[in-house]
Amino acid sequence: MATIFKTHHSRFAHPFKETHVPLPMTRIILYVQDVASLKSFYQQYFDLPVVEEIENEWVVLGAGAIELALHLAGPAFRHAVPADTEARAETSHVKFVFSIGQDIGTHRDRLAGNGVTVRDLKRYDGFAYTMYDGIDPEGNVFQVMQAD
Repeated sequence: MATIFKTHHSRFAHPFKETHVPLPMTRIILYVQDVASLKSFYQQYFDLPVVEEIENEWVVLGAGAIELALHLAGPAFRHAVPADTEARAETSHVKFVFSIGQDIGTHRDRLAGNGVTVRDLKRYDGFAYTMYDGIDPEGNVFQVMQAD
């Protein structure tokens, strides 16, 4: 949250009044091993349109209110991740969450049928969503959720 300070103009000295203005998140940058592979994955399964691109180095995908940018990792980091996507997913600290308006079971089955690692559908008491988790080709965890 940004802090903007405003002064109060009067003949008496008044302290600054602090006003908080939220800063909207506009883009998430993910450093990746293979830009083209992940671009294809997120376009094929999540219909994310390309906003800008430098082939095989950088692509920005429109993802609703924010953008998902895929940036080719620097040479020192290109092979620093486990080759096994399951192993990488186990150590992931980030999960991309997508909302779906259509039948979530059909979407999950489509991914599973194409060899994408996906977990079972799940629900939690007091949470009005059905969801499932999956793993993209580089081991990044994603979740798809559908409101009741």
